[in-house]
Amino acid sequence: MSPTDSQSPAPHTTLPNKTVMLLAAAAGLPVASLYFSQGLLGVLADDIGASGSTIGLVPTLLQLGYAAGILLLAPLGDRFDRRRVIVLKATALTVALLLGALSPGIGMLLVASACIGFTATMAQDVVPAAATLAPDRHRGKVVGTVMTGLLIGMLLSRAVGGFVAEHHGWRTMFFMAAASIALIGVACWRKLPRFLPTARMSYLSLLASLFKLWRQYGDLRRATLAQGFLSLGFSAFWSTLSVMLHAAPFHLSSTSAGAYGLAGAAGALAAPLAGRLSDKRGPELVTRLGATLTAAAFGAMLFSPLLAPFAQLALIAICAIVFDLGAQISLVAHQTIIYGIDPGARSRLNAVLFVGMFTGMSSGAALGSVLLARSGWVGVSALALGSALAALVVRLWPRSRR
Repeated sequence: MSPTDSQSPAPHTTLPNKTVMLLAAAAGLPVASLYFSQGLLGVLADDIGASGSTIGLVPTLLQLGYAAGILLLAPLGDRFDRRRVIVLKATALTVALLLGALSPGIGMLLVASACIGFTATMAQDVVPAAATLAPDRHRGKVVGTVMTGLLIGMLLSRAVGGFVAEHHGWRTMFFMAAASIALIGVACWRKLPRFLPTARMSYLSLLASLFKLWRQYGDLRRATLAQGFLSLGFSAFWSTLSVMLHAAPFHLSSTSAGAYGLAGAAGALAAPLAGRLSDKRGPELVTRLGATLTAAAFGAMLFSPLLAPFAQLALIAICAIVFDLGAQISLVAHQTIIYGIDPGARSRLNAVLFVGMFTGMSSGAALGSVLLARSGWVGVSALALGSALAALVVRLWPRSRR
């Protein structure tokens, strides 16, 4: 029986490395579509004549579209064959990216941004697929490896986006992203097994069950709130960094600004280690460690404007490594927590977690742009620090006996 005709393997089987790598790529490339624009916002604004506040709507709509897509589309993974859902979303995302590449002005680009965010949620079908295919004793490790692909796609896309925009134009980056999604969609169709649906309810009942899961499981609520707070600060930083570095006193190119994503990617490499640590010591410890690292990094960054420009750039790079590490290991640990709640509702549990996460992302992008314009980098850093401390409070708050 060929892979495309087989059902999901039994939980006790070993998941081949090539399948794990395919899943990692299928998670990373769609998420990269959300973030490569952050490395080219300066070039993009100059080319189409958009103001700083208007161009800030691009990452905001990407994140809002993603949150809406998770809420409305991600639960379908429990109702239908996940492989089919992944391939259909890949097709739609390819079309949305082509729409962005061909946009004549900011209006059409904003519409394309919302569509890109909405369809990039195929990544949130890939991660539950990995959790389903993985043996129970190695679930944290497999999810961590797949999340490494997702996180590297998120972080390296900024550097790639900035480089391509500066040397070949921002439209070329959109075309390249569309081609990569089309290729990974074909690979998923050919190589992934079919998945048996775990829910038989109607679409409206499926959506209603999200609220039931939220009310029923305190661990889900804590994970969603904590990751949402961490994501708010994370997005505030990355959504404003390119604009800040493009202006005085730095005047850095899009390539230089996007290269900060390379620093952040170093933190993403710890995702598999976080999965292994969650398997051995429990995910609760990892979530608290992640929130602490994130708060420490943003706290240090609050004082960066007091330094000389070169020292400020160095401190920002170091802090980017630390807070990306903290945010990413927390995400892996939170996913490990929620995937153990109800195996038959993994897509819906994942949807709730990521709706909270990307609501925080979109809020961070919007608030960060406003604060950068009004209060400078200190305002952005203070917002990020406050959100990280809020996440730590959520993780330290005593669990309900219920």
